[in-house]
Amino acid sequence: MKKGYLVLADGQVFEGLRFGAEAPGGAPAVGELVFTTGMCGYVETLTDPSYAGQIVMQTYPLIGNYGIIPEDFEGACCVKGYVVRELCGHPSNFRCGGNLDGFLKERNVPGLCGVDTRQITRIIRERGVMNALLCDEVPSDLSALRDYAVSGAVEAVTRKTAEVFPAEGGSPRFRVALLDYGAKRNIVEELQKRGCEVAVLPAGAAAEEVLDRNPDGVMLSNGPGDPAENAFQIRQIQTLLGKVPLFGICLGHQLAALAAGGKTYKLKYGHRGVNQPVRDVSGGRTYITSQNHGYAVDGDSVKRGRVSFLNANDGTCEGMDYPELRAFTVQFHPEARGGPRDTAFLFDRFVELMKGGEL
Repeated sequence: MKKGYLVLADGQVFEGLRFGAEAPGGAPAVGELVFTTGMCGYVETLTDPSYAGQIVMQTYPLIGNYGIIPEDFEGACCVKGYVVRELCGHPSNFRCGGNLDGFLKERNVPGLCGVDTRQITRIIRERGVMNALLCDEVPSDLSALRDYAVSGAVEAVTRKTAEVFPAEGGSPRFRVALLDYGAKRNIVEELQKRGCEVAVLPAGAAAEEVLDRNPDGVMLSNGPGDPAENAFQIRQIQTLLGKVPLFGICLGHQLAALAAGGKTYKLKYGHRGVNQPVRDVSGGRTYITSQNHGYAVDGDSVKRGRVSFLNANDGTCEGMDYPELRAFTVQFHPEARGGPRDTAFLFDRFVELMKGGEL
């Protein structure tokens, strides 16, 4: 391994060791630096399209110890870079299909290990997320850091053509149209388990195209970037609301709120990990959830809906119900793998809504 550096937008430099891919021509890799707190699930993190445009740092110190498991991939690897404290080069797991270094090399993603991730995490928590770059030599010109912004992320990660996934067990009970803003594979699998045939459509699909499929329900997936940037998708959701039962997750939650007249805003350092406590405002129960987002919905701004879940740490909106529109959304991931499954019942709630039930 050779030396490498993580350079923050505020000028701080951290020296470590390079692994993964070499940047073409030795150019630094620039991205928005974020941290995630999961003690396991790095395979799912690396294959979650919601991290598009970002350099991801793991707070758990040892990463790579169970290798790479292709069966656990959630989607394409879209990260700009990967930072860990200690890299395990010799994984041990009966499902292991390769190591982390090889995985990143194959996908042209640079990595850095041997840095004090605890110190860097404290900087981000105090200062907020900031741009950073991974490089072999610290450049004198840091203009690339100042100019970088995550943009066009949904368009970059969505599928290009529609694909239909059959229901488990044969004949489908329901047909669901899933709008892919960077959808995780397990969303499709949770629906299939419940007897749903799932048509996964590109993010650019028009509302008319969705409705022409005569779905029993529509799902809005997770995805990366600033939700307010997706003006076309917001207009399509405005058309869909009230016409068919709808369930949104993560970015889908934010886009639905914007379509319903609400507002979103950027969090200081986001919620990324598998231990976020979320309180159900109707019953008082608290669930432990998996999350990955840097923006939040202003619940008070959504006049056509009501807040259903709140984050128990910072009070941010974690869910919205739209009873008159037969729709509900959540900020967290009820389909989580590599995380708690406490809220998987929300898929059953969606099924009941498609049966004609009420919120």
